[in-house]
Amino acid sequence: MRLALLALLSVMALPIGAGDPPRRPIHTYSIVARDAATGDMGVAVQSHWFSVGSAVPWAEPGVGAVATQSFTEPSYGPLGLALMKAGKSAPEALKALLSADADREVRQVAMVDAQGRAAAHTGAKCIQAAGHEVGEGFTVEANLMDKATVWPAMAKAFRTAKGDLADRLLAALRAAQAEGGDIRGQQSAALLIVKGKPSGQPWNDRLFDLRVEDNPDPLKELGRLVQLRRAYRLMDEGDGFVTAGKWAEAKTAYEAAAKLAPGIWEMPFWQAVALASSGKLNEALPIFKQVFAAEPFWKRLVPRLAAVDQLPKDPVLLKAIEAQ
Repeated sequence: MRLALLALLSVMALPIGAGDPPRRPIHTYSIVARDAATGDMGVAVQSHWFSVGSAVPWAEPGVGAVATQSFTEPSYGPLGLALMKAGKSAPEALKALLSADADREVRQVAMVDAQGRAAAHTGAKCIQAAGHEVGEGFTVEANLMDKATVWPAMAKAFRTAKGDLADRLLAALRAAQAEGGDIRGQQSAALLIVKGKPSGQPWNDRLFDLRVEDNPDPLKELGRLVQLRRAYRLMDEGDGFVTAGKWAEAKTAYEAAAKLAPGIWEMPFWQAVALASSGKLNEALPIFKQVFAAEPFWKRLVPRLAAVDQLPKDPVLLKAIEAQ
C-alpha cells in the first residue's frame, strides 16, 4: 500500500501532459480485455493514423492493460500500469490519472487489471461519434466514428465470439469496421496480449505483439499476422523439442506450424528434419524434395545440421536427403 501511495503522489505532483506540445488526435476504436479462462490480458486497436500500435496499447503480465487514445497522452500507459502494479484497481488507477490531467476532457482511456476490473473514460470534448462501454472484464471505446453503433457492436462481438483472446479481440475490431468504423477510413492496427501471470521470463510472457503500421486493409493484415504468430510459436515449440531430442513431439509441432503458414518453406523443412532424425526417412524425403524445389538454398543447410547433431551423422541418410 505504501508503494501505491508513493506512486500516486508522484503522479499527482506532476500534472499529466504538463509542458507537452499539443498532440493531434488519434481517432480510434479499441478494446481492452482480460480472458476469464486464462487470465491473459490485451489490447486491440485500429485507426486512420500511422503506427497506432506505437501509442495506444500498453500491457504488463500479471498487472493489466491500457488503451490511451483521442488526444493521446502516452503517459497514461506506463503510469496506469504502475498504479495497478502497486495495488490499485483499474477504476482507481484511471480516476487518479484523470484527476491529475487538466486536459482530461479530450482524452479517451480504458484499463483492465489482472482481476478483470475494468474502467473507461470518454472526455466531453472527444470528437463525435465517441463513447465507450464497460463490460465484465473488458471495455470498448471509440471516437470520431461514422456511427454511434460502433462500440456497442464491438461489445456484442466480444461477448459472443469463440476462440482465444486474440480471436475475440479481432472479432471486436471487425465488428467495429462493419459498422462503419473510423469516419476517415483505415490505416493501422495493433494487437498486444500478455500472460495473466508473469513467468519471470518476460520474453515468453508477451504472447502477441503485432503492428500493422500502414495498410489499406489493416484488419485483414493483422489477422494474417496473428495466424503467422501462432505458426511461429509452434515452430519455437518444435525447436525446443529438437534440442531435447524429442523428435515425435517436434514433428507434431512443425506439422501444425506448416499447416498454418503454407508457402513458408522453413516450416516443412524443420518438419522433415524431425522426421529424418526420428528414423522416418521415407516420410521426410518427399518433404525435403518439395522444399528444395521451392528454395534450393535449404539443401546447403543439411550437412551443417549434421555437424551440430541436429541431423544424424549418417552418410547414407545425408546423401539421400541431398539427392532430393
